[in-house]
Amino acid sequence: MSDILYRTDGRVFSYRVAGICVRDGKVLLQKPTNDPAYAFPGGHVAFGETGAETLSREFFEETGASIEVGGLKWVSEIFFSWGQDPCHQVCLFFEVVLRDPGSLPAEGWGIGCERIEGRSFDLEFHWVPLERVRDLPVYPPHAAELLQRLDDGVQHFVYRET
Repeated sequence: MSDILYRTDGRVFSYRVAGICVRDGKVLLQKPTNDPAYAFPGGHVAFGETGAETLSREFFEETGASIEVGGLKWVSEIFFSWGQDPCHQVCLFFEVVLRDPGSLPAEGWGIGCERIEGRSFDLEFHWVPLERVRDLPVYPPHAAELLQRLDDGVQHFVYRET
C-alpha cells in the first residue's frame, strides 16, 4: 500500500491519523529517539485505508498493542517544514483504547521503528501525566488545552509553524 504522502513542485502533502490514548491520568505519546519533541502515536494513511484501519495497523506495528478506535476528536490543518520543503498536513485525531490495558508497559519504553520515505528511525513511547503535557514540547503545541476539552465534541484547529 502507498501512504498518502505526496511531493509536488517542491511542496509536500501529508494525510495522517493519530490516536489519543489516555489511561490512569496519563496520555500515550511517542518521540523519535534523536528528537526532544513528542507527538501522538499514529501514521500516514495508506491509499484505500480508513483512519481507523490505519490507527489499528500503526499501533500494532509500532507497539504490538491492539486497540479499539473511538470517536473523532480533533481535525487539524498543519503547516510546517518537511526538510527544505513546505508541508501541508491534514491530521485526524481519534480517541483510542487498548484492548488489553496490560499490553503496554506502565512506564516509557522504546520499540520498533518508523519508516517514512525510505528512512527509518527508532521511536520511544511514554505515558505522560496529563498535567505535565504543558511542560513538554508536544505537537500540536496546544495539546494540553485540547486534552482538557476531549468531551467538547470535535475540535478543529489550524497550526502554522513559525
